[in-house]
Amino acid sequence: MRKNDDRLRNNPEKDQPLWKGYVHLLIRAGIFIVIIAVLFTQILFLKRVNGNDMFPSLKDGDLVLGFRLESTLRSGDVVLYQADGSLHFGRILTLSGNTVEISGNGSVQVNGVTESGEILFSTDDPGMLTYPYTVPEGSVFILNDDRMETGDSRIYGAIPIKSIKGKVLTLLRRRGI
Repeated sequence: MRKNDDRLRNNPEKDQPLWKGYVHLLIRAGIFIVIIAVLFTQILFLKRVNGNDMFPSLKDGDLVLGFRLESTLRSGDVVLYQADGSLHFGRILTLSGNTVEISGNGSVQVNGVTESGEILFSTDDPGMLTYPYTVPEGSVFILNDDRMETGDSRIYGAIPIKSIKGKVLTLLRRRGI
């Protein structure tokens, strides 16, 4: 019986006042909150899709998780970019140095090769640019999946890479929840 009493007296956790345990808990919770804040303000982004410019890939009300630090961009990547003072989602058609041709009959060509893909909407509106259009160095040419909506490079021109805020990793359908 005496050994048990000695163990209880020598246990440092029992000797600590209760308030010290709460302080340790608050410190751990604060560190966790700082890590989450840095993660979602500097590395990842979580953004709600407004509008159907990227329909059917992204629909109005979807929640998108993206990576802010992406440095390698490719044709076909869905990105979040800033143009005209607001944020937009779009798909990279081609990178700098390539020539884009959009004709009035709905055909899109990059370097003379007709774009192939699962685009449901034709590209009837060539927008405000003069074609053939060569994408300047340090820029990308972005087209929306819903080609009837013209809030993409046809209106804004080539998008500078520094205006790209992140690459979409995945989407979380939250419509109807």
